Amino acid sequence: MSDTRVVVLVGSLRADSLNRRIAETLKAQAPAGVTIDIAEGLGEIPFYNEDIDGESAPESATQLRKTVAEADRVLVVTPEYNGTMPAVLNNAIDWLSRPYGTGAVVGKPFAVVGATPTPYGGKWAHEHARHSATIAGAKVIEDVVVSQSAMEGDILADDEVVAKLLGAVQTLADAS
Repeated sequence: MSDTRVVVLVGSLRADSLNRRIAETLKAQAPAGVTIDIAEGLGEIPFYNEDIDGESAPESATQLRKTVAEADRVLVVTPEYNGTMPAVLNNAIDWLSRPYGTGAVVGKPFAVVGATPTPYGGKWAHEHARHSATIAGAKVIEDVVVSQSAMEGDILADDEVVAKLLGAVQTLADAS
C-alpha cells in the first residue's frame, strides 16, 4: 500500500512564521502511511489573471498545479490577516481552481488548520479558505478543525496542540 500524499499550502510567506513551523512539524512527524510535501514558491505566483493563464501560464502557477494534482489531499496551514485568509493563499486557490471544473483541487479532499496570535485562532481565515476551496471544487473535510490561538509561548512545545494537529492530518488522510 502506498502512502497518502498530502500537499501543504502555507498561508504565511515569512520564513520563520509559526504556520510554516507547524507545516514543517507535520512533515517531520507525519502519521504512518502519510507523506507530507510543502508547496514552495506561493509568493512567486502572480495574481490570477485569465489573460496569462492557459498555455502561457507562469511556471510558478504551473508548478503549483502539478504539485497539487499529484497529491492525494490538500492541507492549508494558515494564519489570519484582517479577519480573512492571506492574499497569497486566496491567489493559490484561484490558480488551482482553473480551468473551471477541472482545476487541480477539484474533488480533492481539503482541510485547513493553523494558528494566529488572536483569541479566535484564525477561525475566520479557516472558514474563508474552506469556502473558497468548496467553490473551487475541492471536497472540504469539515471535521478537521484546529484554529489555535498562539498568544502565549511556543504552541509547538505543547504536546497536546501537536497531537491535535497530527490528528487533523490523520483525519484528512483517512477521508475518502
